Amino acid sequence: MKSINYRVFIFIIILAVSFFFIYSNYFQKEKNNQNISLEAEEEISTNSNIIKDIKYSSKDLKGNEYIILADEGEIDLDNSDIIFLKNVKAFINLIEKNETITVVSDFGKYNTINYDTIFSQNVRIQYQDNSITGDYLDFSMKKNLLIISKNVVYTNPTNILKADVVELDTITKDTKIFMHNSKNKVNIESRN
Repeated sequence: MKSINYRVFIFIIILAVSFFFIYSNYFQKEKNNQNISLEAEEEISTNSNIIKDIKYSSKDLKGNEYIILADEGEIDLDNSDIIFLKNVKAFINLIEKNETITVVSDFGKYNTINYDTIFSQNVRIQYQDNSITGDYLDFSMKKNLLIISKNVVYTNPTNILKADVVELDTITKDTKIFMHNSKNKVNIESRN
């Protein structure tokens, strides 16, 4: 009888210790997880990556200047070289020709290393007597190339052209206007 009581007593102690061990580990992990979540939320709310009234400026080897302004920018958390911009205005000042190309858009994505910029929504390009509007613009300072696409309308003093894509060399002003599908034609209307 003593042997059975002894075994039951040992069994109850093992069961109690196991229960206590599992209970304390489970609730300790839950408590730690809650602390980690709270710390992460505090970090997000106290560390801001928003910049107001942005101005970047750069020059190429020929002295041409690229200035970009924005009301607000947000640094990409995955790549700190990328800034997402709001209410963007850019100026490409061509020194040799004493000309300025102006670009305006609702949003932009600017690379602070190579100065490449993607403009989106309500994009407008203005140079000399020419105006180009569209939804998306990719600008490469290194290639001196503006590529505007989606709902493109190119207006000059004599014509209005509607196309899928307009490519503009910022130095030579050589322009390519085309459709994605070769079966479709660029729509040209005379302003006379």
